[in-house]
Amino acid sequence: MARVIAVANQKGGVGKTTTAVNLSASFAAAEQPTLLIDIDPQANASNGLGIKTRDLEKTVYEVLVGTMSVHEAVVPTDMPHLDVLPSHINLVGAEIEIVDVKNRERLLAERINAIRSKYKFVIIDCPPSLGLLTLNALTAADSILVPVQCEYYALEGLGQLLNTISIVRKHLNPRLEIEGVLLTMYDNRLRLSNQVVQEVTRHLGEKVCKTIIGRNVRLAEAPSHGKPVILYDALSIGAKHYLDLAQEILDREKLRLSGANGTMIEAATTVQAATAAVSAVASAMQEPTVKG
Repeated sequence: MARVIAVANQKGGVGKTTTAVNLSASFAAAEQPTLLIDIDPQANASNGLGIKTRDLEKTVYEVLVGTMSVHEAVVPTDMPHLDVLPSHINLVGAEIEIVDVKNRERLLAERINAIRSKYKFVIIDCPPSLGLLTLNALTAADSILVPVQCEYYALEGLGQLLNTISIVRKHLNPRLEIEGVLLTMYDNRLRLSNQVVQEVTRHLGEKVCKTIIGRNVRLAEAPSHGKPVILYDALSIGAKHYLDLAQEILDREKLRLSGANGTMIEAATTVQAATAAVSAVASAMQEPTVKG
């Protein structure tokens, strides 16, 4: 049965889609059957895998509104072991169309249950909001991976997201774990990047992924070619970082399956404690470094 990981952050521009695409491709490179579900109406993850979404008639939109089965809408990619359930701009209207549907928060979970046995991992690329589409993803997921850009403003919305996770766990999906907080767009030349890494790691501890995604030109260029970075430039530092992240999650999954629950990130601290830690990070970042 597949482990479902939602990649979510309501703040845009933090590397969410880049992470969803390249983590999925890295799992596939490790010969782990993987499905990428693009539930963002912008369809950037679909386009980043070379799927031409404009004229598609079989997408996650049709699956959500119930006019098509998930088996019909899934399409293969250029990478072995990697399939995608593509998005479409029509998904913008889905939140309005399903607002009166019973159990509307569980639609995605119900749809993908029919296909989970086919894959080892299902990665969901969420829109940059905390609306009904993201809520569907969190209800369907086993865990959430939170990309956070190594800049101050990227930290501010993290507390709100963690609070949403707490609400989802209480009312909709009690099994939802925090897969990790992934630091992205790191530049070791910048003092701010280093300070963010230090403060976030100090306060959130084991919730922070050991792998840090650095800024990389090849990583930024790959989507315009419709390829994950591992196909665009396998020797780039961006490809290496996402392969490292995939291996980190695979190692953690082995521990989970072996019954070593005490090592799971979700159990390291509570969501409430993490929310308080984010507030402490924000306060630390606002303190002036020079007095007088």
